[in-house]
Amino acid sequence: MVDQNAALGLIDELRVAVPEEIRAAKRINAEGERIMEKAQEEAERIVARAQEQAAFLIDERGLTQTAQGQSRAIIADAHDDADEIRRGADEYAVGVLVGLEGDVVKTLQSIKKGIALLDERRAMIEADEAGGDGADAGLRSDDQTDEPSNGRR
Repeated sequence: MVDQNAALGLIDELRVAVPEEIRAAKRINAEGERIMEKAQEEAERIVARAQEQAAFLIDERGLTQTAQGQSRAIIADAHDDADEIRRGADEYAVGVLVGLEGDVVKTLQSIKKGIALLDERRAMIEADEAGGDGADAGLRSDDQTDEPSNGRR
């Protein structure tokens, strides 16, 4: 059998001890909850920071890709412009050369006419000299010009 006084003493001790243990358990439980809340806040802060970094990296990559695309477009435009300028320069050069060719052909024709005229005059002079009509016999009225004479013929 159990001693009633001893049992009541134990019950009183438990009544005194249990509230202290309950308070200690509550403190431990509250501390655990506080630690859990801090851990949850830290986890949320870490996740938010990671999301910010991911968004930054995605934006940065997007900006990099956009910049690369723009640089490719600028280079392509520059090549197109250079090709157009070359075509224009080539067309201009061809035009100038064709005009120059025309001028050279005209000049060459004038030179040939001049040579032919001089050959005719020389042949006439030689023919006149062979005929023996005198020193001025080789001059004909159509060979004289309105230009002032410089003393040479």
